[in-house]
Amino acid sequence: MPLLRLSPGSADALLFDLGRVLIDIDFSKAVACWAGHAGCTADEIAARFVHDETYHHHERGHVSDADFFANLRSLLGISITDAQFLEGWNAIFVGEVPGIAPLLARAAEKLPLYVFSNTNRPHVEHFSPRYAELLSHFREIFLSSSIGLRKPDAAAFDHVVQAIGVPAGRIVFFDDLAENIEGARARGLQAVQVRSSADVAATLDALGI
Repeated sequence: MPLLRLSPGSADALLFDLGRVLIDIDFSKAVACWAGHAGCTADEIAARFVHDETYHHHERGHVSDADFFANLRSLLGISITDAQFLEGWNAIFVGEVPGIAPLLARAAEKLPLYVFSNTNRPHVEHFSPRYAELLSHFREIFLSSSIGLRKPDAAAFDHVVQAIGVPAGRIVFFDDLAENIEGARARGLQAVQVRSSADVAATLDALGI
């Protein structure tokens, strides 16, 4: 649904992705960390890394951390420990998206806020305490590894809409990935692709918030 169709009073809830919408992500930091431990180049690792089925199952909470790291060890062709994988895995979080915190505070005064993130248990354990203040604005946080469903699957959006308890068309969803925007719109949500906090600010303005 185009942004221009948003108007004051046209939303009852706001739903936010986490990575690159609320918290900046830099995957090159994971690659550099792993390369350093493995004694190879970052380019070698970057060329081998893919979001395969084990990755997706890990995000749904269906694969253990140990099995996920074992798959990475095989996929990347490096022999580093689980602890070294975890160090790099969590290094990707580099701080709040600039300008997002005051926008969340502003929005929370008018509407309930929610998060829906494709993520995994190690990341949740890492970011939850470090970004507790930012996340305190949200009424509920839906995590793929907890609900067993991930974006952009229709069942994932249906689950979250039902849990929020308002019609899909009254929820505005913010995400950085086009495939997730398309998935949300297919399930009736109003969806805004985010490239910076300016996109969130413009949406709040359109909603009269």
